[in-house]
Amino acid sequence: MATLQFKGKSAVWNHHLSVPYHTLEKDAKKSFKGADAEENLIIEGDNLLALKSLLPKYQGRIKCIYIDPPYNTGKEGWIFNDNVNSPTIRDWVGKVVGQEGEDLTRHDKWLCMMTPRLKLLWELLADDGVIFVSLDDNELYNGRIILNEIFDEKNFVQNFMWLHGKGKKDKYSRTLQQYILCYAKRKESLQPWVLLKGKNYTFENPDNDLRGPWFSGSVSFSEERSNKSHPNYYKITSPSGIIWERQWQCSEDEMKEYLSQDKIYFGPAPKYENVPRLKIFPTDEEEVIPPNIFDDVGTTRQAQKHLDEIFGKNYFENPKPVELIKRLIGLSTNEQDIILDSFAGSGTTAESVIELNAQEKSKRTYILVQLPEEIKKDTPAYKDGFRWVHEITRERVKRVIAKNKYKTGFTYYTLGSSIDAESILTGKLPTYKEFAKYVYYLATGKNHPDEKKIKEDNSFVGKTDHQSVYLVYEKNADALKKLAITLDWAQKTHKKDTNKKIVYAPACYLDDEALEQFNIKFVSIPYNLFERAT
Repeated sequence: MATLQFKGKSAVWNHHLSVPYHTLEKDAKKSFKGADAEENLIIEGDNLLALKSLLPKYQGRIKCIYIDPPYNTGKEGWIFNDNVNSPTIRDWVGKVVGQEGEDLTRHDKWLCMMTPRLKLLWELLADDGVIFVSLDDNELYNGRIILNEIFDEKNFVQNFMWLHGKGKKDKYSRTLQQYILCYAKRKESLQPWVLLKGKNYTFENPDNDLRGPWFSGSVSFSEERSNKSHPNYYKITSPSGIIWERQWQCSEDEMKEYLSQDKIYFGPAPKYENVPRLKIFPTDEEEVIPPNIFDDVGTTRQAQKHLDEIFGKNYFENPKPVELIKRLIGLSTNEQDIILDSFAGSGTTAESVIELNAQEKSKRTYILVQLPEEIKKDTPAYKDGFRWVHEITRERVKRVIAKNKYKTGFTYYTLGSSIDAESILTGKLPTYKEFAKYVYYLATGKNHPDEKKIKEDNSFVGKTDHQSVYLVYEKNADALKKLAITLDWAQKTHKKDTNKKIVYAPACYLDDEALEQFNIKFVSIPYNLFERAT
């Protein structure tokens, strides 16, 4: 498999592993009450840190990820801010990424920014989940290669082309398309994208079929693409006597079955160009590969108009249409799946999930992450009191819910303190529950299955098939100096739980022989905490 080399790659390839875990702090005032508010999250903060903080609860649970990262046009004003400990790229930090010609490392910076985020997104994605990445020509090819490396090229699903209807003009061309690269976590686990009613496809009834509206599915290759030596190359005759000879997408026996069931439509209809089509009804579960060109899901201009109607003014440039995101979510998710957007922008993904739930009476939930990006002072948004993009994200979702009287809601979070040696040693302590969820993830590589089973009074965090996890800890700097695994604690715990035990604690007063006797593996939190805290 081809790989991509770029400045800083060695420094960022495993950077996601060293990113500290942060707690998520609920902001009740910015949350919006609703039936499913606890499941819908809007997170304000750097998306690299936020993605790492989602791992203990959401690893392997996200069914659909949609991201619309900076296209790297040189005009967006995005800034490389990742705290990568490497002299190779340290001078990039805090500087606006410039245009081609001005900034010879523009593409390197984009790849260094994307790599750790894509690695964390891979971990969050369910085995039968997919990621959609919106790009244009600036980074399409770099994006394809880096996604091949992280997700494996065998898990490539499709490159969708969105005809957004509004393009940049130059002397030679007018760009009317953008791209959406789609990869699966594990393509072999991906369920076929079944075409059903409510999945944003048009069902019509041009021949007044008594069974009702149907979707026009492809059933043959064009004459130019047909292989005359293929076993599925044969003739069929329409009721009007026209003979169609070409390569079909089914065997001759299957075609005879379709014809006997009146499931082949021969026209006339200009939309179908009088080419035989397969009639697919909502009750059918035909596996259909969706078209890779989206020309019926709205344009940039229409999306801008819709957003302007919500706010009354142009507060956000170049939003994606709701219909486009609904199409992607409808293709790849079922009624109770989780959708994640870690470059949330104006909040289109949340509105798309809310609308789709209302249409299908489903219970999909969303997680949005938006960097607190400052709004320019000479824009209407700034003059009307919006200082940061994340305020627009939240406000849009709130207004959509209120305007349509939806019974949904969301919980607003900000990034809290980090859980690492430096933070703990300086007294920035997480709650017991937050720390417990994190050590469970560290010990097992999985999110905690039932947070209600965390018991601070006996230091119990959770259990897997082969081991138990314990955390000896208090959110109190003075108390931490005295906490340790003692003989009394080990005896009492082992009496109730003879399993292998991973115990996170500031110190341990047992020797190796005693630890082995009580089936305990001690992990210091953090290393040298007890000595440095005295």
